[in-house]
Amino acid sequence: MQQTLPPEFAIPEIFINQVQIIIKALLILPLAAGLGALLAFRPRRRGTPARSAPVIQTQIVLAILGSVVMLIVGTSLARAFGIVGVASLIRYRAKIDDPKDAVVMLATLTVGLASGVELYGLAVFSTLFVLAVLWIVESLEPEQRKVFDLKIVSEDPSVLRADVEAILRRSGVKFELRSAGAKDLIYDASLPISVRTDRIANAILSLQPNGETEVSWEEKKKK
Repeated sequence: MQQTLPPEFAIPEIFINQVQIIIKALLILPLAAGLGALLAFRPRRRGTPARSAPVIQTQIVLAILGSVVMLIVGTSLARAFGIVGVASLIRYRAKIDDPKDAVVMLATLTVGLASGVELYGLAVFSTLFVLAVLWIVESLEPEQRKVFDLKIVSEDPSVLRADVEAILRRSGVKFELRSAGAKDLIYDASLPISVRTDRIANAILSLQPNGETEVSWEEKKKK
């Protein structure tokens, strides 16, 4: 004879549904991430343009978000129409340099939709999963750098050249001497974003503290 738990000990149905959808997400989201990565990292054919890291990362996360949206929709036609309606209201008018910023906006929309239909477990799990994927793919991305024209003016720049280049190397600057004139040195310099130009400039100026040296940085804009 089947026994039933008293009402006060019964597990709420909403809790059971939350656990079931999280178990689904545990299988579906990693699969979507793997398949998305397979497409994003497909071999590049000769003659095709190089792929940028932000675009590759965006493609992987979009595959995950597509799975989360379909988990939200389930078999509910009303939810499907609701998501289409909400998505049609989204307009990105501001310029976004990194495609990942746009996809994170979509991720916040997705977890908001999940929360709105009371899929709280899916909202939390998908947020943590997307954070983990972004952390992994961004750790593989080359460090972002700024590119400058570095000009050093001095009475005798040839005397300073060795010391200047030693300072640049210690600061993690990739450089190439473009011009060495009678009064100046001009470099193409590539700096990590975290490196401050004023500190490098002060180090170069300290080589001749009598004020005979001038240092100027002109940032090159991305085309």
